[in-house]
Amino acid sequence: MAQIESEILQLKEEVINMWVLVNAQLRKAKLAMIDFDKDLAWEVIVKEKRVNGYELKIDRDCENILAIRTPVAVDLRFVLAVLKINNNLERIGDIAEGIAKYIIHTEAKFSTELLKSSKVLEMLEVGFSILDDALAAFENENTMLARGIFQRDEFLDEINKSAIEFAKAYLQEHPSETDELLHVLSIIRKLERVGDQTKNIAEEIIFYIEAKVLKHNNDK
Repeated sequence: MAQIESEILQLKEEVINMWVLVNAQLRKAKLAMIDFDKDLAWEVIVKEKRVNGYELKIDRDCENILAIRTPVAVDLRFVLAVLKINNNLERIGDIAEGIAKYIIHTEAKFSTELLKSSKVLEMLEVGFSILDDALAAFENENTMLARGIFQRDEFLDEINKSAIEFAKAYLQEHPSETDELLHVLSIIRKLERVGDQTKNIAEEIIFYIEAKVLKHNNDK
């Protein structure tokens, strides 16, 4: 095996490990929200440093491959895609940390009715599913799986767009839950960004496999 092939395989493994960590961070944030577990929320916040460490390591490894190995064709596209995927994953890690901080700063547990009617739990499940599919697409070089992410991201966009109208109606019936409602609205906005980041990842997967740039292109 050529040296560049070995280094690219190692780089891919590093990205997968970061992906697993970010996914775990988001899932812990969900559990902390449902159970109002502030200790678990603090764990998410503390572990964000590991996510940042992965990002820095992967960036350095990409830079070294570009500088020393001068990759071409699919190898070059892979390294360029990893640079962007790495950044998107780090931002999803930031989002998980942000959700955890809302839990820390919320005085009362989110009501079951609020979590259900706001559709924030549905957003989380869709977020997990597209993040899992993006990882599978990355591991298996499956562009069909990557393309399946775009439509589900639109579902997250729609919930986010309707969040303000939901909040107005909910607040009329539950005025005592104002603070909790505001935090849930903020979490909804963050989850919409999880969809955006994952969609960006899917575009990068398609780019490096098919040499096709999809950004700013409505025909996906």
